[in-house]
Amino acid sequence: MAKKRPQKKAAGAPQVTNGEVPVVGAREPCPCGSGRRYKACHGRAAAHAATELVQRPFEGLPGECDWVALRELVPAATAPLHLKGGLPDGVPSVKLATVLPMAWPALRRDDGSVLLALQNDTSSGDLARDLADTLQRALEAEPGTPVAARRVPAEGPRLQDLLDAEAGFEPTVHTGFEFWVPESADSASPEVAASLERANAAAIPTVKLPGVQAAYWCETPDKNHLRWVMPHPEEELLDALARLHAAGTSSLGEDTRLVGSFRAHGLVVPVWDLPTGMSAADCEKPAAAFAERLADALASDAPLTAEERRARGGLTNRQVTLS
Repeated sequence: MAKKRPQKKAAGAPQVTNGEVPVVGAREPCPCGSGRRYKACHGRAAAHAATELVQRPFEGLPGECDWVALRELVPAATAPLHLKGGLPDGVPSVKLATVLPMAWPALRRDDGSVLLALQNDTSSGDLARDLADTLQRALEAEPGTPVAARRVPAEGPRLQDLLDAEAGFEPTVHTGFEFWVPESADSASPEVAASLERANAAAIPTVKLPGVQAAYWCETPDKNHLRWVMPHPEEELLDALARLHAAGTSSLGEDTRLVGSFRAHGLVVPVWDLPTGMSAADCEKPAAAFAERLADALASDAPLTAEERRARGGLTNRQVTLS
């Protein structure tokens, strides 16, 4: 039987440079020269890095709860971002945005300012790393250009490495997506205008409540809701909510009801059903009073009673995970 000849590397095939193995198709020969397919060689580590999930990607950032809210709950919002060491030359501002036209991951505007989109799909299980990669590329992009999506390297900075941990995080909720178009612009391109019209038509009216942390009122055709991202450890928070529920003090007033919660990026988000006529302003005082009751319930270390355990079971059964 004739011996197999060593395979020659295809002309133009990716080559190992500086010890780094480039990403290629799963069934292609691995660029490291092992003779195995990429998916059976260095692709294994790349696949693991792409699927390993970071449970709390925004942990350590100022306003973690609001980051989760803007990622999962709020249609249209922006927030200034503060970089360690200040802004680079030629970049007058950097803002986080819930979404951008045509689902761009980021945009470097004509004036050099940067918009970073939060609600886009990402390539790995570490959202903070994916966003940091996009932000870095946006800071270096030519003014007037969007930043394309790409597979993020397994090693690289995270948002926590780029953003100033001492700065605040103050989201502004918008009624629509007009912030896509700078005030100085005469008009948007036809593509952006069409995307703007579709986004505005689909946006659910949402308001951030003042006076409490990361609580967002929203209006839907059948009823209104309050969705409140909370920073407390899950087990402690569920115990506290169960105490209030069993005591009949978990509502926000007449015809309101705590209906359950969901998990998002490692945090718990309780949800209340509200009557259609209850506005965001109507929620402010009841929400502040509930925050005081919740603080007292969180401070209790007494074992749950049988009734409180039943209430906790009901809350747990109605809990879903978004991420």
